[in-house]
Amino acid sequence: MKFTDGFWQLRPGVSALYAQEAYDIEQSADTPDGPGLVITAPTAVIASRGDVLNRPVLTTTLSSPAEGVVRVRIAHHTGGTWHGGFPLPGAVPGGAGTTVVSDAESTVETGALTARVSAGAPWSLSFEVDGRRVTGSGHKAEGYIRLTPDAQVDTGIVGNARAGQLSPTASAYVHEQLELGVGELVYGLGERFGPLVKNGQTVDIWNADGGTSSEQAYKNVPFYLTNRGYGVLVNDPGHVSFEVGAEAVERVQFSVPGEVLEYFVIAGPTPKDVLRRYTALTGRPPIVPAWSYGLWLSTSFTTDYDEATITSFIDEMARRELPVSVFHFDCFWMREFNWCDFEWDPRVFPDPTNMLARLHAKDLRVCVWINPYIAQRSPLFREAADGGYLVRRADGSVWQWDLWQAGMGLVDFTNPDATAWYQGKLHALLEQGVDCFKTDFGERIPTDVVWADGSDPHRMHNFYTELYNRAVHDVLVESRAENDAVLFARSATAGGQSMPVHWGGDSTSTFTSMAETLRGGLSLAMSGFAYWSHDIGGFEGTPDAAVYKRWTAFGLLGSHSRFHGSGSYRVPWAFDEEAVEVTRLFTRLKMRLMPYLYQLGVEAARTGIPLMRPMQVEFPDDPAVAYLDRQYMLGPSLLVAPVMSADGEVEFYLPDGEWTSLLSGERVSGGRWRRETHGFDSLPLYVRPGAVLPWGAREDRPDYDYLDGLELRVFAGGSGTREVVVTAPDGRRQTFEVDLDAPTP
Repeated sequence: MKFTDGFWQLRPGVSALYAQEAYDIEQSADTPDGPGLVITAPTAVIASRGDVLNRPVLTTTLSSPAEGVVRVRIAHHTGGTWHGGFPLPGAVPGGAGTTVVSDAESTVETGALTARVSAGAPWSLSFEVDGRRVTGSGHKAEGYIRLTPDAQVDTGIVGNARAGQLSPTASAYVHEQLELGVGELVYGLGERFGPLVKNGQTVDIWNADGGTSSEQAYKNVPFYLTNRGYGVLVNDPGHVSFEVGAEAVERVQFSVPGEVLEYFVIAGPTPKDVLRRYTALTGRPPIVPAWSYGLWLSTSFTTDYDEATITSFIDEMARRELPVSVFHFDCFWMREFNWCDFEWDPRVFPDPTNMLARLHAKDLRVCVWINPYIAQRSPLFREAADGGYLVRRADGSVWQWDLWQAGMGLVDFTNPDATAWYQGKLHALLEQGVDCFKTDFGERIPTDVVWADGSDPHRMHNFYTELYNRAVHDVLVESRAENDAVLFARSATAGGQSMPVHWGGDSTSTFTSMAETLRGGLSLAMSGFAYWSHDIGGFEGTPDAAVYKRWTAFGLLGSHSRFHGSGSYRVPWAFDEEAVEVTRLFTRLKMRLMPYLYQLGVEAARTGIPLMRPMQVEFPDDPAVAYLDRQYMLGPSLLVAPVMSADGEVEFYLPDGEWTSLLSGERVSGGRWRRETHGFDSLPLYVRPGAVLPWGAREDRPDYDYLDGLELRVFAGGSGTREVVVTAPDGRRQTFEVDLDAPTP
């Protein structure tokens, strides 16, 4: 939200009150985290007793919910309604900070992080990591903004305008501005498909179904981290507007409607340290099943298919020695106009139970598409409406619209009975033989409704996806063996990383869209999400053979890999015979890498560090990687630079050291840019200097005993010893110590 007209003036219809001084600072046990500081910040410097009259104040509270994290709450009227923040499973009961109050300044210290507020004027709140100042809130930073009805502001309205889903515009806002240092770069804010570095951008946290080629995003996360060694989470599930070095070019501004703004500063100093602390606070992913890392094959969306079609695909994949782990049924497994009634369309799937048994006999898992809507044609609509399970308008009528499904209603997951009802339908599918669910949608959530638990509708717009995905994920956790639950979800916000996996949404079938898809995945990784996938070849349209083959190599060098499209089948022989060879090569390669990939997942459950990593996460001290968004690290050891050109030319950067091509064995020196040309059976895939790569014995499936026939491949460029841990899918774990200086046989 933009409130100013240049450096000196406000926009017409805008008035602002700013914290001008820390008039008094008190220690208090009455903060959200126990011991903390409460600061009274008048909106003018108090020079005499008369200045305290008719003078609003901003009350700022500092406390620590976890080691290395400081909570800042800014309130105009402390009795004002606040719809609450995100669940914080990692918050420490009683807090984790120590406070010191003195005449000159006061501090909250927690781990590596210190929040320091100076007494008196001017207003000054600073944050230090390991004793080094990283950011702060200064003059005209903490602000309370009032708007007249005709205020000329940039509202940041986003999100499915034709469906009436606009971000809220309120009469009052609270904002904070944190300083940006020289050369400081901002990353994160969810799965965003524009530039990876967010400086200069306006970003509105408001979930929307806008595809990958727009400013809208399916996964909006009000969390960012910077290359200065800290991160920031705005603890508000509602509409949060970020101006990242945009309106005030020296600062990151974030604002929320209402009377209260709460944010957390999270210590580094490295990006991994920030992500560890952030995910410890908001939730970490579980270990996902080994079988889910294999290739997922889909019916696609609007194609015609029945069991014979599906069987022909699966049998042909087997005949061509193309390993498939999961078969996915998209929307039309149910009858048209009935989504979601959780019933197989009897015209094309007359015997679903035995069909699923036949698929299991082919050693496949089965995924089916669902969403949180109930179309009015479905018999379930009346059942849900009569039971009070659908979201209602203020007049008591069921909220409905015709966008997506005619007359559809929305399941109200704030109602425990509605959640149990919905979960009962899923349990029936699991008993029938379904193994996992693609939880589509969750973004088109209205704000002109009343929720069963009285939730603020503006809070629920973004937070709905958490309740929806949690309801489905809980069913899988309850019904499956340990570490055997996995979703394929589209929407998310902060905390969604605890319910993997998420995929990138509706891309087009072009090299340009392939690049924006990668940017979205890297941005999501910087937002604390460990697992991520995308539609290989793009969703909308049909890729040409070149795009399909290049995207296949890219898609199989990630945590999860799925062939899926809109109106065309995505089996490789539909493109050309070389596509079959490319699919076979990179699927088999991924199966060999499973001891490495699965261990990354085990570590993600412990640390929150993503499997696909922006270069900045692994090489934070190399300034050359700061803006890179066409390559990534797969774990700490593998550098991947997808080819996104018809002629096979690709440009990428190798950090310092001696790198080895995993595909050719060629050794090259890093610390420089490279330009290479690759055939469809290749791409830049380099092993980090001195890495030890656990190499599996099988290439036909992802879920095998990784310790049986395991090889440890040692690569040039290192010295000393390396500890390598390998965990098998059944939980057995073995640690190896490798001497990099020992002569190789």
